[in-house]
Amino acid sequence: MKIIILGVGQVGGTLAEHLAREENDITVVDIDGERLRELHTRLDIRTVTGAGSYPMVLRQAGGEDADMLIAVTNSDEVNMIACQVAHTLFRTPTKIARVRATAYLARKELFAQEAVPIDVLISPEQVVTDHIHRLIEHPGALQVLEFAGGLVQLVAVQAVFGGPLVGQDLGFLRRHMPNVDTRVVAIYRRNRPIIPRGDTVIEADDEVFFIAARRDIRAVMSELRRLEHDFRRMMIAGGGNIGERLAEHLEHSHQVKIIEHHLERCTLLSEHLDRTVVLHGSATSKRLLEEENIEDCDIFCALTNDDEVNIMSSLLAKRMGAKKVLTLINNAAYVDLVQGGEIDIAISPQQTTIGSLLTYVRRGDIVNVYSLRRGAAEAIEAIAHGDLHSSRVVGRAIGEIDLPSGTTIGAIVRGKEVLIAHGDVVVESGDHVILCVIDRHRIRDVERLFQVGLSFF
Repeated sequence: MKIIILGVGQVGGTLAEHLAREENDITVVDIDGERLRELHTRLDIRTVTGAGSYPMVLRQAGGEDADMLIAVTNSDEVNMIACQVAHTLFRTPTKIARVRATAYLARKELFAQEAVPIDVLISPEQVVTDHIHRLIEHPGALQVLEFAGGLVQLVAVQAVFGGPLVGQDLGFLRRHMPNVDTRVVAIYRRNRPIIPRGDTVIEADDEVFFIAARRDIRAVMSELRRLEHDFRRMMIAGGGNIGERLAEHLEHSHQVKIIEHHLERCTLLSEHLDRTVVLHGSATSKRLLEEENIEDCDIFCALTNDDEVNIMSSLLAKRMGAKKVLTLINNAAYVDLVQGGEIDIAISPQQTTIGSLLTYVRRGDIVNVYSLRRGAAEAIEAIAHGDLHSSRVVGRAIGEIDLPSGTTIGAIVRGKEVLIAHGDVVVESGDHVILCVIDRHRIRDVERLFQVGLSFF
């Protein structure tokens, strides 16, 4: 696939790295020539220096025969105009744009084909907000992913000493919980992936990825660690777009406080939010945290644009008694360094956003793609089409499907019915098949698995 990426920031650069490894023809456009040169030395990609919304720059980047344009610069206006230019001059089939401003997002009629022709709108702040919201709904989870409209969830938890399943093989889980159907699709032990089998024994500190119907998630989590109480009192450091949206989501069901150091922003937040307490000050102020009884806080969410402020305020809050801390970290190199110590959950916004973009890049009928373990693995929701003669999956029992190495089918959703993937379950046309791929080099093989042969037509 020939793809033009506009913007070489954190999202654009990470996306280029993902796609360049998958036999795509990638061209990256940015005004920062030095950053482009650094990226070019590491990746097999073309680079063009210039403004991505200029017709001549897009033409130079190969706009005339590009399959897809992904505009993820820091400017909403540049992203939108670039899609308009690509549509008007080159009839680019698929145009994806990152748009942050709610003033634009609130007016959906702007993005019709006869207006600003954007096929897919990506709002990183909304994607990250939804991700954090799901984590708050499931205390103790490291990652919570939704499939098939929320009927199925894939959850990552760290197994702790004393959990009923720790020290037991996975077969014990089914015997111990005969009325709950679930499947462990991946285990990471000391940062190394393990393909789980029935005789795999769970150890303390394992990062376990399991899939189950939404209604059964808490029951399965209780087997791996002691269930935590629901979060009720929360403090948010940073009143930017993510902090404001999260507070808006939760203020009617939780006690929410926001710390924001810009006075003007505090005024705006207090006008827009109904029940949230808005505090003017620094999240790294020990005195402010003491005055606001940080020791009573169930979860402290550090969501500013400054990694250092997020990390230091999280460490301070945890030392002062916050029960759980969640930290937003833009520098991907920091994420693995801090998570699992005093910082309970570290979130990389670019990795969270990447999954939304990959959904539209994958070949075949792909509904959802999520990045796992900071891009080391992926969870994919694909729709099976065809019949026994034209498809490699339809009409076959899961145990008979020749899956690429490192790939596990976790569940199948048929209409509103959730079928956990046991070996005798037969895939039907129209099924939503949810897979975990721990070896990203096999993504193309997974895509081919769901492509329909010519005999189907």
